[in-house]
Amino acid sequence: MLKKVFLLYRDPILLTLIAVPIGILAGLVDTVFGRTLLWLTEIRSHHIFWFLPFLGVAGVLILWSYKKAGGRSIKGMALIFETGHGISPDIPLRLIPFSILSTWITHLFGGSAGREGVAVQIGGTIAHWFGRRLPIKDSGKILLIAGMAAGFGGLFRTPIAAAFFALEVLTVGVLEEKAVLPALIASFTASYISGLLGLEKFTFLLKDQIPLSWELVPKLIIAGVIFGLTGSFFSFCLHKTKESLLKWFKKPYLRIFMIGTAISLLSLLCWEGRYSGLGTNLIAMSFDHGIYTWDFAFKLLFTVLTLAAGFQGGEVTPLFSIGASLGVVLSSLLGLSPVFWAALGYAAVFGSATNTLLAPMIMGAEIFGWEYFPYFAIVCALAYSCNFNLSIYPLQKKKDRY
Repeated sequence: MLKKVFLLYRDPILLTLIAVPIGILAGLVDTVFGRTLLWLTEIRSHHIFWFLPFLGVAGVLILWSYKKAGGRSIKGMALIFETGHGISPDIPLRLIPFSILSTWITHLFGGSAGREGVAVQIGGTIAHWFGRRLPIKDSGKILLIAGMAAGFGGLFRTPIAAAFFALEVLTVGVLEEKAVLPALIASFTASYISGLLGLEKFTFLLKDQIPLSWELVPKLIIAGVIFGLTGSFFSFCLHKTKESLLKWFKKPYLRIFMIGTAISLLSLLCWEGRYSGLGTNLIAMSFDHGIYTWDFAFKLLFTVLTLAAGFQGGEVTPLFSIGASLGVVLSSLLGLSPVFWAALGYAAVFGSATNTLLAPMIMGAEIFGWEYFPYFAIVCALAYSCNFNLSIYPLQKKKDRY
């Protein structure tokens, strides 16, 4: 009897135990990556004219380095999805340094991009290295998901949301049940390690007492639909812009140089880099003061151009800033506190663009307070339902919802 129980639970227990060192390694690398990125952002913000004009040149350097020595790592997040779906057999370890260095360069020279893509690639690559060496069924995919959760959780320090993001992002509407415990363990471990090493978590606890009433429900519905459409519009624009740039610029070096230079000029004209980098400046202003009506649209434009041209980073943090600044704008139409709608937009636009349901709800609660979870649940569910099943991840598997 004991032998049967041992054989039944041996593999899940082993995979859960392995999630701990994966979380530790992901947390360590996330800390180096995240703290350096913030430092480079600070340098750029104090020396705008030293860096912004040369984004096109920086893009050529990034592309050249990938072409010269990056190999398949140039695929970035696409390679993570290919491996998760069994299309690609492995992830080269060189993906980690290439994604980190190219993202640092993108941000130093003023590209509008995120950081979660790198974090997920860091965790996924580390975990898959472990998984490929275990004689356990589906160990590669299970630990890949755990690693993705660790990367996301270590960087943003929202471990529950990170775990559910990794569990549901590969295939829409499907939770990889075997990976639930390893993903949670890896995510919590990475978050603890990065926090221990000084990587700060963005937290803004809402203080408004807003009863969930019948008068509020129509406003939540309107906001959820608008946030959902915004997220889907971002995904649509990103894919279409990539396709268009590939047609217009047949030579990759010319494409990244021309678009990078155009972004540089536009960035300098638009309040000297207001829309450069992560968008954390817009997030901060959304929860304080200083948001312009057009901020969300400009940030969307700059992020789409940056990523479509071939610069590295991610989409999630810019999506947070787009959603939060849009929420401030909606507050003038819907009433109530601007920070309330900014918080809902922060989570819901992210959920819509990534085509995930549970992760944005939980992320909103982890950052802004669990007592507001019902509001995040309503608005994020509506945003998810109104995104036309679009996603920023082209290799995300989808099922017909209706």
